[in-house]
Order: sequence, then C-alpha cells, then structure tokens
Amino acid sequence: MKDMMDPLAHARGHGSARTGVHHWVAQRISAVLLLLLLPWLAYAVICLAGQDHAAAAGFAARPWNAALLLLTLLTLLYHAVLGMQVVIEDYVHHRALELALHFVVRASAILAAAFGAIQILKLAQGA
Repeated sequence: MKDMMDPLAHARGHGSARTGVHHWVAQRISAVLLLLLLPWLAYAVICLAGQDHAAAAGFAARPWNAALLLLTLLTLLYHAVLGMQVVIEDYVHHRALELALHFVVRASAILAAAFGAIQILKLAQGA
C-alpha cells in the first residue's frame, strides 16, 4: 500500500515547525528591516557619542527618532526570537526542555520590549 502513496503526501506534515515558509519569510523581512534601520542607529550613536543624558533625551524627544528607536528595538527582538526558535528546534531534542526554552526566550523578549518601550516613551516625553 505504501508503494502506491504519492511521495508528496508522504512528505507532507514532516518537519520541525510544519510552517517553515512563514517563519522563513518573517525572518528575511525582519532582516531587511534591520538592514534599513541599523545605519540610522549607527548615525544616532555617533551623534550622541560623548553627550550627556539631556542630549540623548532631546534626540529621543523628536517624534521620528522615538519612532525609529522603538521600531528598531521591536524588530531586533522579533528577529532574535525567530533566530533562537530555529536554534532551539534544531539542537534541543528533549520536548520539555524545548518548550521551556521557547517560553524563556519569548518571555525575555516580551519583557525587554516592554521595558525598552517604556524607557523610549519616557525619553520622548522628556521625563
């Protein structure tokens, strides 16, 4: 009976995530977005080198700079979570440990995003 099965039907449903195309596309889009954002971030760091907190707050108080800072932070964390997901799925073969690591990575990213967003918004508001 197995000899008569279509090879595609046999292969379907196999793989670690079963939704690899979406993950692959999301990782590539976030990488391209980071390639566009990182030159701006390098410019910001160079402009703020040697400056005090007031200069950084003034820089972040400009709406475009605050928005780009927030977008850079969220994109970087999202891209990191996608990358860590691939590493965990490829190299961790114990299901309970895999789930625990996924939870730790995502929870850490959510906490970092929340803390970072709050700090950027505080800077942007001049607090």
